Amino acid sequence: MFTQFFGNYLLNKRLVSPEQLSEALSVLKTTRVKLGVLAINAGYMTAEQVERVHAEQQKVDKRIGEIAVDMGFMTGDQVEKLFSQQSGTHLILGQALVDKGYMTNSRFEEALNSYKNENSLSDSDFKDNDNEKIQQVIRSFYDFDDSDDELMVEYIDLLFKNIVRFIGDDFMPMNCEKITEYSFANAGVQHINGEFSCTSSIDAEDAAYIEFGSRYAGEQLTAVDEMADACAGEFLNLHNGLFAVNVSNDTGRELRLEPQQVLRGETLTGMVDTYKIPLIFPFGTITFIIGNY
Repeated sequence: MFTQFFGNYLLNKRLVSPEQLSEALSVLKTTRVKLGVLAINAGYMTAEQVERVHAEQQKVDKRIGEIAVDMGFMTGDQVEKLFSQQSGTHLILGQALVDKGYMTNSRFEEALNSYKNENSLSDSDFKDNDNEKIQQVIRSFYDFDDSDDELMVEYIDLLFKNIVRFIGDDFMPMNCEKITEYSFANAGVQHINGEFSCTSSIDAEDAAYIEFGSRYAGEQLTAVDEMADACAGEFLNLHNGLFAVNVSNDTGRELRLEPQQVLRGETLTGMVDTYKIPLIFPFGTITFIIGNY
């Protein structure tokens, strides 16, 4: 989860453009993290040392790990440890940006260290996905100024985890915006009633709506039809159902879910405490609308 917010961090710091970030996200599945990025993340080497090793590699027929050991930058044990580790998605994203020439190793090193420091994150946090740490990042990223701030944070935390589980991890959250009206393109909608009540929806233009449904269904959809609508609605129902169970277990509040609905080409006004939360995928933008409307 920290990886997705890291992408937005790079964007907000103007280290990459939206187009560059979207392109990097699209190749995550085929990108392999190289030793240099692993060594930078582990603190074994600086970006400058990695560049020196790369320059030396063009002169001798040796692997980068051997050269790093020969130059005294790492030990053999450190090299073996790096190769045995499973790379986090944040490192894969960084490698993709470096491979495409959108960032240098030095710029990636600075950005990753700054992101970790600003959010008090360690390498183990990226691997463990600790709930408390994730919600800490969500609080610093989003400003929900209503009375149920904690429940909104829990809702978003669970939402992003379910997106990773059922849709994919190749997305980047954009800053949220408090709104009073919104024009829907294609949307699955569900109302939650009880001591905590709200309405949530998944909205997208045709192509992104179809691809979202395809990923959820595990089969290729070809049109904005009943199947695509059902996928958007069922994802909401699954997510909201899990949220209702968590709220009941944690606070004793009982929530009720109403049947899913579809909004297409409609504009709603008079929204109260409602937030627009866009997520950028390689296939387009999926916008979640959460509030009272």
